[in-house]
Amino acid sequence: MAIEQYTESIALQEMRCNIGKNPFGYVFPQGDIEAVDKIEKTLKTAGGKPKECFLNDYNTCGTGKAKPEYIITFNDDTSTIIVIECKRLISKHKSKDLNKPRDYAVDGVLYYAKYLKNEYNVIAIALSGTKKETINVSTFYWQKQQENYIELKKAKDIILEPLNYIELIKGNKLKKAYSLDEIRETAILMHNALREIKVNETHKPIFVAGILIALNDIDFCKTYSSLTSYKLVMQNIQTAIENVLTESNIKNNRISYIKQVFKTLQDNTKFAEIPLGHKNSITWYIEQLELKIKPMMDYADSTIDALGVFYHEFIKYSGGDGSGLGIVLTPQHLTEFMCDVAGINKNSKVVDICCGSASFLVTAMSKMFKDANPIEIENIRNNGLYGVEFDDGLYTLAIANMIIRKDGKSNIYKGDCFNPEITKALKSNNINIGLINPPYSQNDKEELEFTEHLLEILTPGGTGVVVLPVSCAIGTKFKITRERLMKNHSLKAVFSMPDDIFYPTGTNVCVMVWEAHTPHDSTQETFFGFCKDDGFIKRKKLGRIDAYNKWHDIEQKWLQLYRNKDVVDGFSARKCVTHNDEWLCEAYMKTDYSKLTEDNFKQSVKDYFAYLIKNGEI
Repeated sequence: MAIEQYTESIALQEMRCNIGKNPFGYVFPQGDIEAVDKIEKTLKTAGGKPKECFLNDYNTCGTGKAKPEYIITFNDDTSTIIVIECKRLISKHKSKDLNKPRDYAVDGVLYYAKYLKNEYNVIAIALSGTKKETINVSTFYWQKQQENYIELKKAKDIILEPLNYIELIKGNKLKKAYSLDEIRETAILMHNALREIKVNETHKPIFVAGILIALNDIDFCKTYSSLTSYKLVMQNIQTAIENVLTESNIKNNRISYIKQVFKTLQDNTKFAEIPLGHKNSITWYIEQLELKIKPMMDYADSTIDALGVFYHEFIKYSGGDGSGLGIVLTPQHLTEFMCDVAGINKNSKVVDICCGSASFLVTAMSKMFKDANPIEIENIRNNGLYGVEFDDGLYTLAIANMIIRKDGKSNIYKGDCFNPEITKALKSNNINIGLINPPYSQNDKEELEFTEHLLEILTPGGTGVVVLPVSCAIGTKFKITRERLMKNHSLKAVFSMPDDIFYPTGTNVCVMVWEAHTPHDSTQETFFGFCKDDGFIKRKKLGRIDAYNKWHDIEQKWLQLYRNKDVVDGFSARKCVTHNDEWLCEAYMKTDYSKLTEDNFKQSVKDYFAYLIKNGEI
């Protein structure tokens, strides 16, 4: 049977803190707070929770000392505390008159708060339920020595990290560390809710990105939770989107398109019937994105495309045309590696002509900001990052991603990257670095043609780093394009990547590094890296993860081999190549036989037998 301790453990887990000392302060369990004299005396004054007591009644109290589940203090704000009360049953969340503190979570936490507020600003949190997916959460703020408390409606059914409660009260921007688990859980919740109200599949990315754009409007952020009708909320979202996008120099026809999607959603009767503030209502979606996803996007040290990861997880559960939207998310560590290979710094100008949700641009921006002063950072935001995206939903995600990161100009073009006008505009900006993961298996363009077009856009001597299927590096299928590429540009390096790096999709890929507008000299050696082991392992429901934190050291080794052009048996090679040759390390490197084991032999035999069985030869 589920017990109350489950609720208590959820609270600590979601707040990302432990009993005892934490970086932000201290967590005291079960009223065990003798170390803080003022709180200890106040809890003794309150006494054990009585069975019945109205909030304005200070005469009725229990014997002994009050023992809330947790009290949290802060190192940098000694005037504010958090008090938490938990109940196992959701039915015991809140009584009608808030007068039964012993039996109900909300009644109980407010009972504690009415005494503690004599000495502190009190953040009071009531939790009920034993499952994270269905837990009820109510949060209140009772300012020191004030008669009345306020409910923090934005935090309804959401548990924040302790410091973010203080930021929420102050109206400041929340920040939190990247969490794939939380992204995945939020994506599933929102996807299932939108499916129930039958939101069109192609409208989903615009719905998500549109809300995130609207949340960059200060007035909307402050007022949406107090709006009184579904129609008003929808109208305010559209106004906020228009304000933010106009300020970011986005074309009027794009603004109109995004607003039109919200007008269509406004007519969704199932959506309109859900009362504001209730789960799955329009304000619930806004709160989920504001308090859970946007803080990860705003995280100061993050190069991660949290929005792209969120949307990738979001559409994985779609039964409709999610795959048709072109979401093939470049793994975050591969994005980082490609940026590092390109040597991005504060003086770079970067383009991605197939930018999707802008993951390459997000990562590049973070690396460009390092060692940059405020004036240089502003120049990077306005003039250092460029993108092109054809799909409406992904374009909206991309501009949301850049606007949220205060890329005021947001130089992302909506359209075909081969469009002459877009090409001309990009060329005029003297861009010296290109990063792309082009769409695979397109009917009209092959992957290497996207590579060729990217290199044409870059300045002479610019660097293009491209992730491509290995079929582009071998065989005769792309021979003509390969010959044309080498006639105009120089192949500097090719890295063979792990076979399952794009798991669960089965595409084997390599990363090519090109120097733009320098014809390839086949008498000069190209570097080839055999980067098949990135330290990641597959885990159920999590995909490929860096479970043992190996990636950092492995990446540094790969980069060192590349920069020094070192040849190491089993890892790298150098070879003079033409368009007729293979462009993969496997064809040229020597095997390091000292590392072969009996297990390698056994695995090779198993693989061979599996091949024979699969092809019906035995």
